[in-house]
Amino acid sequence: MKSCTLIIDNKEITVPEGTTILEAAKKVSINIPTLCNHPDQQVKANCRICLVQVGPDKLVTACSTPVKDGMNVITHSKLVRDTQRGVLELILANHPQDCLKCIRNGKCELQKLCEMFHISKSNLEDEIDSLEVDESSPAIIRDHRKCIKCNRCIEVCQEVQGVGVLSHAHRSVDYCITPAFEKKLMNTLCVFCGQCTSVCPVGAIYEKDDTEKIWHALYDENLHVIVQIAPAVRVSIGEEFGFDPGTKVTGKVIAALRRLGFDKVFDTNFTADLTIMEEGHELIDRIKNGGTLPMITSCSPGWINYIEGFYPDLLDHISTCKSPQQMFGALSKTYYAEKMNIDPSQIFTVSIMPCTAKKYEAERKEMSSYGYRDVDAVLTTRELARMIKSASIDFANINEEDFDDPFGITTGAAVIFGATGGVMEAALRTVYEVVTDNELESLDFTEVRGIEGIKEAEVDLNGTPIKVAVAHGLSNARKVLELIKQGKCDYTFIEVMCCPGGCIGGGGQPIGSTTEVKEKRIEGIYDIDKNMKLRKSHENPAIRKLYEEFLGEPLGKISHKILHTHYSPRNEKLDLEYLQKQYEVAATEE
Repeated sequence: MKSCTLIIDNKEITVPEGTTILEAAKKVSINIPTLCNHPDQQVKANCRICLVQVGPDKLVTACSTPVKDGMNVITHSKLVRDTQRGVLELILANHPQDCLKCIRNGKCELQKLCEMFHISKSNLEDEIDSLEVDESSPAIIRDHRKCIKCNRCIEVCQEVQGVGVLSHAHRSVDYCITPAFEKKLMNTLCVFCGQCTSVCPVGAIYEKDDTEKIWHALYDENLHVIVQIAPAVRVSIGEEFGFDPGTKVTGKVIAALRRLGFDKVFDTNFTADLTIMEEGHELIDRIKNGGTLPMITSCSPGWINYIEGFYPDLLDHISTCKSPQQMFGALSKTYYAEKMNIDPSQIFTVSIMPCTAKKYEAERKEMSSYGYRDVDAVLTTRELARMIKSASIDFANINEEDFDDPFGITTGAAVIFGATGGVMEAALRTVYEVVTDNELESLDFTEVRGIEGIKEAEVDLNGTPIKVAVAHGLSNARKVLELIKQGKCDYTFIEVMCCPGGCIGGGGQPIGSTTEVKEKRIEGIYDIDKNMKLRKSHENPAIRKLYEEFLGEPLGKISHKILHTHYSPRNEKLDLEYLQKQYEVAATEE
């Protein structure tokens, strides 16, 4: 490969031909400011913050301009700085100056640039758009007054997820990013995955904050408030407190939740093990009795929203199992309520999830057991971090604590649910041993690991080869679904995770979830699994006891009643039932 030698701020560097100025500058520790640029996305060059000088009075965008042999780049001349400052002031002139009230305060890329250029207020006359904030969804809020038109959300919605809800509209000063016909999110086929919230550099689109709802429950002496923690949270929330991505902080999270006032702290991994028991036996039943194949996992709510809206004719392929979050909620209002002799109406169940779509899932009318809502409230990783900081808890130095029983005994199979391929691997560990009655020589199904978009593996079940697949990111899921529609799919079992990387890359995870960060979180997940005493769901003694005391057997009558559900085609129409409930709540509060 040909190379180019150039000078950047008096530093000589040689890089491969085709390298951009921005990339070359990083190699000599020169950080050129950017706003629309994202390490996992295509070059856009529309914010113009990364302008650099390459001639007496010539400015070019560093993110999109390839280097040339002999090029002399200046990143800090008066011309460069004045121009960059001018661009920032133009953006600020059309951006609300309410940083202290903004959910992204302290983590806003625009705010950081203003600090870098010592800009506290634009010298231009403010022309803030008077636009309504879209709060129609239980998961995501759009404040398009703050949108800086960087197009990051459009790329992730259209290219990565293949949903296409967000797009361009209008021209010139009226140019904006919006759903088609400027509909509200609840009136679209948005899957509420929250990937747009993860890449937005400002506070234009973000998770619906339910922290006040949780505080209210914690302060209510008549409620028994319990909480569950998803596997992906334990290797990501530490980033909010200065820990490296992938650092296991399980014990610290448990301790912090107790300090916040939760009566019991449980592990979602318990019901991840339970999911494997139910889902694994469902797969075996379908194989033996001619059920619909391939069977596809159902634990990712964004994925469920997607297939309901875009491929409703393939819903028979979806497992009937509720997600681990909802299974936990169902048990909390039945099995747990009985054991603790507490009226289910007095139990308030909270989930800590890496996912914004979990908020929508918890409010689905199908998700109730014996008349009680399975999960009462869902917090994302980001929201929990805000609560911990609000309570002045020294997270970095807090002593670690353990989960409460009976939902505290878990396995490594449950932990790896947090990474793409983890559900498949966990299922194979159990299905293989249940069908063959033999122990696996190796529990590590490495073929389904990694961040490749679609992964395949083949397992021999007593002479019957079973081909499986794993897809993460909805654009990859679409490819698999098209094979099924065309009759070209030879898989028996498919795992689909809505978000790239799986739950470790969920839309509610700490801001800055790049591919590099996701890989570190995945490493953390598998390290936990490797060091667990129990690594197979069917060997969890607490799960065995649950079946003995309450459920009876996998796929039994009680299991079907509270742990399984059904899904229906989803139309592009306003969710009037949800909105009516919101109006009733608002009227009560007033």
